[in-house]
Amino acid sequence: MRIFIFFTLFLSFNIINAQNELGRFEFNKDIGNPAKIGSGTFNFEEQEYILEGAGTNIWFDRDEFHYLYSEVEGDFIITANFRFQGEGKDPHRKTGIMLRESDADDAAHVSAVLHGDGLTSLQWRAVTGEEMLDEKNEVQAPKFDYEILQLERKGDEVIMRAAHRGEPMQVIGSKIMDNLEDKVLLGLFINSHNAENIERAKAWNVRIDKPVQHNYNPGRDGWLGCRLETINIESGKRKIVYTSDRRFEAPNWMPDGEELLFNMDGSLFTIPVQGGEIKKLNTGFADNLNNDHGISFNGELLAISHSPEGEGSAVYILPLEGGEPRRITEKTPSYWHGWADNNEEVVYVAIREGNPTYDIYKKSIHGGEEVMLTNTKQNEHVDGCEYSPDGKYIYYNGSASGTMQIWRMKPDGSEKEQLTFDASNDWFPHISPDGKWIAYLSFPSDIPVNAHPSFKRVSLNIMPVAGGAPRVIAYLYGGQGSFNVPSWAPDSKHFAFVSNSGKN
Repeated sequence: MRIFIFFTLFLSFNIINAQNELGRFEFNKDIGNPAKIGSGTFNFEEQEYILEGAGTNIWFDRDEFHYLYSEVEGDFIITANFRFQGEGKDPHRKTGIMLRESDADDAAHVSAVLHGDGLTSLQWRAVTGEEMLDEKNEVQAPKFDYEILQLERKGDEVIMRAAHRGEPMQVIGSKIMDNLEDKVLLGLFINSHNAENIERAKAWNVRIDKPVQHNYNPGRDGWLGCRLETINIESGKRKIVYTSDRRFEAPNWMPDGEELLFNMDGSLFTIPVQGGEIKKLNTGFADNLNNDHGISFNGELLAISHSPEGEGSAVYILPLEGGEPRRITEKTPSYWHGWADNNEEVVYVAIREGNPTYDIYKKSIHGGEEVMLTNTKQNEHVDGCEYSPDGKYIYYNGSASGTMQIWRMKPDGSEKEQLTFDASNDWFPHISPDGKWIAYLSFPSDIPVNAHPSFKRVSLNIMPVAGGAPRVIAYLYGGQGSFNVPSWAPDSKHFAFVSNSGKN
């Protein structure tokens, strides 16, 4: 919400047409001349990497392993899921993520490592040719067998995080590497710990993000590149559908389950779920849309938020297949967020005279007065209002408790109830079409409570509507615009979102 569109044209491309046998990486090489030749391949259909390799060790004063990597500059965050394939012949076999000074066998490096026996650790060789020693060059994880590993380079500091599936990321350790150049090697590796053995591992959900500086301003510095992704809720498997250096946001899943709808450059576009050509949707005169739009429960109408020249955002509706919009809210600013289950009312957040904060309102699409459902106090904020499919509740995020949490209330604004109670700042609840799950975005606690920037390490969480503990299903670099509109697939088994690839 409240995103202004900057018309900056860059080369864009469809990830589905960018066939690359190494996926995200450029080089595929054995390091240290292992006795057995290794390999790294990318399964484009499944978007998975398969690593095979031998090598005596990644330790002491030289290394032997197979490496799938690219050259990168500056700060980055790389995240990936790992799993060994087969029982293996040595409990000390290794796979994971490696930042490396060069392809020399004695090069300085920092690695997030998963071992065959379940040990997870941060390991490093701080200086070229240095002999690695147990206590000096390793930080072991407090728990073994983390499947999800992450390395972040932040200036001279390299930070390792890890997570079991469904859990928040935990910091395992960090190391200052002030001797490395700005340009380094970064990628995935495998080592068998036995010169005569070949070991195999799989990596998926591999993402390399380029974070912005603390003083980043999108209006001054330009928007970040974006990925349109889908995720299988049960398996946690993510697929990239589309990428661009142009800013795009907020995917809706079309009622037929075959296409996604998203906003870019003030307009709406559709794309097949499996990737393909993007097509502009006809929204008539409305050519200054923000990222608040969505489809009625019966699949017939589309609500949009458009800012006419000289005005703030207002809510409009039009046929889902496209056409001339009809204005619903006279006053501005008004940002749409949800349809009522009767397909005849919309809910939105707005600022009105006499109250400087945002409140939730509802209004019939046939006319009449808008109805105020919340009355926020100064320095509070509400957002992301959305009806449940059965019409019994309106879900939203609000900061009445002091942090941003997920709430719900009856459609008349009564019986407000807080649903999440954590140290994070939780935004944009979305109820699955089958009414069983709440998906929401969780921001770190180190941002202002009422802020929701588009460039943070955030997580996509789900929790049962009937009550129960939330779990993380995706770790991403994003925030505002990732999924501030309803993004569930009609089958309630998949979800769509936008992640930021970084400043290119």
